Amino acid sequence: MAAITTHALVKEYPGGVRGVDGVDIAIADGEFFALLGPSGCGKTTLLRSIAGLETITEGQLLIGDRDVTRLEPGQRGVAMVFQDYALFPHMDVADNIAYPLKIRRQPRSARRGVASEVGDGLSLTGLMERRPGQLSGGQQQRVALARAVATRPEVLLLDEPLSNLDARLRLEARTFLKELQRELAVTTVFVTHDQAEALALADRIAVMSAGKLIQVGTPREVFAKPATTFVAGFIGSTPMNLLAARVEGGQVRLGSAVVPMPLDAVGAVTDGAEVVWGARPEYLGWSTTAVEGGVEAEVTVVENLGASVLVTAVAGADRLQLVLGEDDEPAPGSRGWVTVPPRRTLLFDAESGRRLDAERAREDAVAVDVAP
Repeated sequence: MAAITTHALVKEYPGGVRGVDGVDIAIADGEFFALLGPSGCGKTTLLRSIAGLETITEGQLLIGDRDVTRLEPGQRGVAMVFQDYALFPHMDVADNIAYPLKIRRQPRSARRGVASEVGDGLSLTGLMERRPGQLSGGQQQRVALARAVATRPEVLLLDEPLSNLDARLRLEARTFLKELQRELAVTTVFVTHDQAEALALADRIAVMSAGKLIQVGTPREVFAKPATTFVAGFIGSTPMNLLAARVEGGQVRLGSAVVPMPLDAVGAVTDGAEVVWGARPEYLGWSTTAVEGGVEAEVTVVENLGASVLVTAVAGADRLQLVLGEDDEPAPGSRGWVTVPPRRTLLFDAESGRRLDAERAREDAVAVDVAP
């Protein structure tokens, strides 16, 4: 088993700065798990702590049933692919792939055999005698992955391995990486600041900020039901619309407009509460005729996204963005109504930023009732 479990894991630097601050996480055997967050959030520090490249200050790290908290990197059964690939420029592809096996003192014939087998599996046939400087970015990435895979690790750690590739090659590499992980069935932890990569690749995502885990869930969960306004604003190719609002008479007032109460928030908030109303641009619609519960607005900007358009519309002091199909593109300056499906909208507490969820509120109430 190669599940990864941390208990109150802390990595503290001199001066009391905590790169990782009390993280509890459980990654299942064979899972593709993404650590996602902005620069400086602690995701790479957590990855390096799992690898053994950072000394854990407090807490415990388990890989399978083994406590590896104080073990050296070579004793943990992990392999890591770095952001810059870290290939040896004076070695050919075969020797780069086989280098970890050389460190383990395996015979040269065995090393070359493994390098050839892994290289063939990663479409490197015909490139084995080239040096890294003679390879494209995508080829170098595959060599770095092949070197990691050649060791047959229990855990594969990936530190933004796609960030050095251009946009087209990154899409191709993303598909290849997911297929490879499925084929190997190896527990994989993937660090990225690109939420599109995390949504596309991961079985589950951990969103981090300031060294802490903010939310852990499936891509669908963190996209559709973010736990906080931070997650809501960070996840999505276009950020969630987040507007200051007030609950009035079982509905939500946005400036001069009144929209339906989000279904998930019914029973979780009282009248008069100051809240933040949230809606994904992809879930909003547009109507040229008045719609009950809609928000009257004027289109200010239309951005072409290919098969769809990103529309920015202004309603009083509020600005809303919505993604529409190319056939529904409104003209800049036109007026209409933003349609708001209550099952696709959310409310967040204005002070804490936490999502207001009726089911969670009931669970919390039950927990209080049964507490000793």
